[in-house]
Amino acid sequence: MFLKKISLFNYKNFSEISFEFDAKINCFVGKNGIGKTNVLDAIYHLAHGKSYFNPLAVQNIKHNEDFFVIDGEFEKGNRTEQIVSSFKKGQKKILKRNGKMYEKFSDHIGFIPLVIISPADNDLIIEGSETRRRFIDSVISQLEPTYLQDLIHYQKIISQRNALLKYFALNHTFDNDTLSIYNQQLDGLGQRIFEKRKTFIDAFVPIFNKHHQSITGSQETVQLVYESHLFEHTMLALLEGHLAKDRALQYTSVGVHKDDLAFQIDGFPIKKFGSQGQQKSFLIALKLAQFEFVKKQSGEKPILLFDDIFDKLDETRVSKIVEMVNQEEFGQLFISDTHRERTEAIVKTTHQSYKIFSL
Repeated sequence: MFLKKISLFNYKNFSEISFEFDAKINCFVGKNGIGKTNVLDAIYHLAHGKSYFNPLAVQNIKHNEDFFVIDGEFEKGNRTEQIVSSFKKGQKKILKRNGKMYEKFSDHIGFIPLVIISPADNDLIIEGSETRRRFIDSVISQLEPTYLQDLIHYQKIISQRNALLKYFALNHTFDNDTLSIYNQQLDGLGQRIFEKRKTFIDAFVPIFNKHHQSITGSQETVQLVYESHLFEHTMLALLEGHLAKDRALQYTSVGVHKDDLAFQIDGFPIKKFGSQGQQKSFLIALKLAQFEFVKKQSGEKPILLFDDIFDKLDETRVSKIVEMVNQEEFGQLFISDTHRERTEAIVKTTHQSYKIFSL
């Protein structure tokens, strides 16, 4: 599978621009702020129905315009697939495949397997647990549509339960029977989500460790640890046991929506005890593991986006990535960089076909 061409209209800093791509390596070079990352984000947008960097659709429209359109043509399984994502101010975002509009964006997730490696991934380390849960959920959702439906349903019921808790507090009332209906629904959904996350982490961690050892030469000991209340209690027991707290807080304080993925080095949080280089190695290993996991599970090589990658890596890490390209482990690659000469020199060592676009 690969992206053949893309056209952008009023997307971020572009009024109108089109590209035709090589099936293997494509590089966008130019100064900072010129729009290299925006092209990569548009490709991500076609796979996920939203921006990687700014999920608010209205903020992806070019200034002084009122709509954007991203039109992409993919080659997938000897078929041409046209994916179009568009948005107009004041209206719903639209996602189409071969002219037919998706009723639910979730039906599209996983159709275009894709992994992005970006400096913005540092948020996985420095931000809160929601960012790391989103990482777990995005990987599983690409491969299991039922998981995404469970997740959407779970979040909807959590919102309804929270609204009920607020209603009780405002009206100085309480109805345990109504609350129990939500608890029972959350119990089944929460348990399924927990089991899927646990199964995923069990399969993912060995792949992550392999990539991390390869990148660092086995010099460091790192851990990915799935943290969930459901290791010790059922969802129902958690909800019933924290009822007094939830009533006081007026929201649901326990459940799989509070899960986390701990990033550790030698048993300590990498956020506090890892150097910049160690954090960088950790994140690249995480994303390469995501790539391999999706490839194994889907049977397809995902499109791989390297945003500003060679600016952030030392020669050892770059040569490791180049080696993987040479071994045909990757499918289609998109790279952004500020230095054309550096990018071309690296790409030439892969002995693969390539195109360079100067912006």
